[in-house]
Amino acid sequence: MGTGDARYEPPRGPNILLILCDDLGYADLGFTGCEDIPTPELDRLAAEGVVCTDAHVSASVCAPSRAGLLTGVYQQRGGFEANLGSGEGLLPGTRTFATDLQDEGYQTCLVGKWHLGSKPTSQPSAMGFDHFTGLLGGSRSYFPIEEKAPSKRQRIERDGEVIPEESLGYLTDAFTSEGVRYIQERDPEKPLLLFMSYTAPHGPMHARPDLLERFASMKDRRRAKYAAMVTCLDDGVGQLRRALDAEGIADNTLIVFLSDNGGATTNASDNGPWRGMKGSKWEGGHRVPFVVHWPGELAPGRFDQCLSSLDLASTFRSVAYAADDQPSDGRNLMPFLQSKIQGPVHDELYWRRAVAAAYREGDWKLIRVEEKDGSMRAPILVNLEQDPGERQDISGANERRVEWMLEKLKLWESGLMEPRWMTGEIWRENQRNKHLMSVTTREQERRLP
Repeated sequence: MGTGDARYEPPRGPNILLILCDDLGYADLGFTGCEDIPTPELDRLAAEGVVCTDAHVSASVCAPSRAGLLTGVYQQRGGFEANLGSGEGLLPGTRTFATDLQDEGYQTCLVGKWHLGSKPTSQPSAMGFDHFTGLLGGSRSYFPIEEKAPSKRQRIERDGEVIPEESLGYLTDAFTSEGVRYIQERDPEKPLLLFMSYTAPHGPMHARPDLLERFASMKDRRRAKYAAMVTCLDDGVGQLRRALDAEGIADNTLIVFLSDNGGATTNASDNGPWRGMKGSKWEGGHRVPFVVHWPGELAPGRFDQCLSSLDLASTFRSVAYAADDQPSDGRNLMPFLQSKIQGPVHDELYWRRAVAAAYREGDWKLIRVEEKDGSMRAPILVNLEQDPGERQDISGANERRVEWMLEKLKLWESGLMEPRWMTGEIWRENQRNKHLMSVTTREQERRLP
């Protein structure tokens, strides 16, 4: 048969399982140093995959971080700077990596938290997902809501149909079960994109009683609830991986695990050596646990260079053989993780939410804060190689570098859209206070959610 008669079969990408948890502390997993919460399933994933130690998200709060992850561009380019106002969300027509993979023949499924808009034009079905089981908002009870009907943003729906509360059980388990179902009932003729967007361990602090009992000896009872919530999440990761094994597709599945931001103030999480927490521009706000696992393609090990959640969109497009012709602030991670390209994925990263902004260039990091009267506070400059805990402001000894980095930050801001909504004054004031050099202890930080 001549080549002109041969039927062309386009290459088929791997299945993709993206696991995103919510408000997880950097140091709350075994592979990141945790000693009081066993996480055997995530530790096994880390041991078999690549642990990325200098990985960051594009925002230190939930919704804008997720917007950046899904689109691969700084979310502020679309005016998505703060957590959601009522009814707002991604702009109509926004392309996500789910849209691109859907165009390449993937079956695209989302389970869990959306938090990117409740209008029809910004819901999952409009953003590239064939199937969605979860909540449109950012958080809700982990137990069935029985005293009244849950709001539109808190109810759990499956492809537009509301799931009765009495049939849910514990929410993290319900999400895991849905993920397993999507794996088992996938279309075998199509590769699968499954985005597991857990709410755990975001508040409210609701733990399964049997799991809470495991931590009965833990003196800090809020930490005990948190530990039980993380344990349930860890169990869920194990169930998902066993489902992949049972279906015979584990070896052809790329798995990525990360958190949407650093540990929060109210859930007893621990960010370990990193200063700050959710909501701040310190490392504890945006440096997150990050694992990439792909049998046969990635050798187990560590990757210690700087990367961003913005890179996932380009990475997924690349492995799916999709055209990477969308605007992007990220890069394909695979050549770096496979050691085909040496060095950091990013020399520069930017963050901004309302009154606080930051710019990282190599090991240098600048934080800029706007005062209530609109004036700018003296910027903070740290060197992460010399001072990973960000304890010393060395701006006074590096005035020319400060000027340069302030100009670079302004240049980046010139390409952004005006915020389409803004956070309340209490949150702006908390951000100002979070970035005072005098706020140094966890207890001080926790007073400023």
